[in-house]
Amino acid sequence: MLNSSIYDDLRQAAEVHRQVRKHAQTYIKPGIKLVDLCKRLEAKNRELLEAEGFKRGIAFPTGCSLNHVAAHYTPNYGDNTVLSQNDVMKIDFGSQINGRIIDCAFTVAFNPMFDNLLQTVKAATNAGIKAAGIDARLSEIGEVIQEVMEAGEVEINGKVFKIKCVANLNGHSIGPYQIHAGKTVPIVKRQEAGKMEEGEVYAIETFGSTGKGHVSEGAECSHYMRRFNPPNVPLRTPRAKKLLQFINREFGSLAFCRRWLDDGGEDKHLMALKSLCDAGIVKPIPPLVESKGSYVAQYEHTLILRPTCKEVLSRGDDF
Repeated sequence: MLNSSIYDDLRQAAEVHRQVRKHAQTYIKPGIKLVDLCKRLEAKNRELLEAEGFKRGIAFPTGCSLNHVAAHYTPNYGDNTVLSQNDVMKIDFGSQINGRIIDCAFTVAFNPMFDNLLQTVKAATNAGIKAAGIDARLSEIGEVIQEVMEAGEVEINGKVFKIKCVANLNGHSIGPYQIHAGKTVPIVKRQEAGKMEEGEVYAIETFGSTGKGHVSEGAECSHYMRRFNPPNVPLRTPRAKKLLQFINREFGSLAFCRRWLDDGGEDKHLMALKSLCDAGIVKPIPPLVESKGSYVAQYEHTLILRPTCKEVLSRGDDF
């Protein structure tokens, strides 16, 4: 059941998200190293949340996926990628208080030729938000999103592209300390059983692409997450046991990245992390990539279905 403290936690986390992204928009410029961007954004997020273990803090690693990479990329240490004038970057980050997560994302592009792509995806997300509500059918929300998205087109370097929904990405319900809580909000017309219900929290997110409208798993993984209900399996190596203790203490069931393991002193973690993944305790979350040469944009908001209205918690002056 919803009580006022849950609303307070969500609203406070959302206000932090607004302030962090407002601050980030002042230094996200061509020439910045992505690892520096993420560390700066995460430091501000922790500072404003008054971070305290996983009681209140960052909900998941800062995504800064570029161009044809749609989601789940954050630089590992040693990755010195620099943001360029012609990049399309999705900034996807989360804030949480007492496990109440705000999941919200926007796209940054400096070259005006991408404006139509960004505007179309933003309009599609807003159409999804408008269609959401108590008793709304999940399948119908996807149909509404697709109609808006696929009416859009963008001209890039003299070539016109129809904008496609990335059909195998979607929005999702959010639970306490659980970023994907079981319900899926499609972004295309498809059979999806179920309706939205009073009291639920949803991330409504859409991805528009100039590519084939489908993502697959990419190469080097940076994001990981301990399973919400991990299996109780014996771990053979002391190193893996120690790493799991660190993960349980610092992140619980929230997603984390390899940078954060390094920062926490777990700098020789690769083999232990592989053991935890092989045992099914930790789940790798690799980058999701479209066809090379394509561009993907994303916008996302978190909303709550109150008894009398829906509240778009993460809405700000920016989007």
